[in-house]
Amino acid sequence: MRKFPLPVEVVPIEQSYVVRELIKLSGHPKLRACFIIDNGNIILDVPSLKIYNPTKLGAKIDNIAGVVTNRLFAMRPTDILLLGSSAGLKLLLYNDRYNYLRCGCDCY
Repeated sequence: MRKFPLPVEVVPIEQSYVVRELIKLSGHPKLRACFIIDNGNIILDVPSLKIYNPTKLGAKIDNIAGVVTNRLFAMRPTDILLLGSSAGLKLLLYNDRYNYLRCGCDCY
């Protein structure tokens, strides 16, 4: 499903426990070197994670003691999509039927 590693924010003192738990979920976590979140937490990047059910896996990762959050946003669809290209920025908004609508502003 993913081509990029899944970022997982972790409380530093729980790093070794979280790594062991992510390995049990088929992940191969790696510490993002020289990178600390503004609240003092660290990021583990998890490449080659098998994601068959994003909602279930996201909840399972969030329930690991020491995990602050992960970037597998599967519980609900996005509300806003910022799409950048060489032509500029497009801001797309979801309507209630989960279709993207163009924003009425001049940001693209």
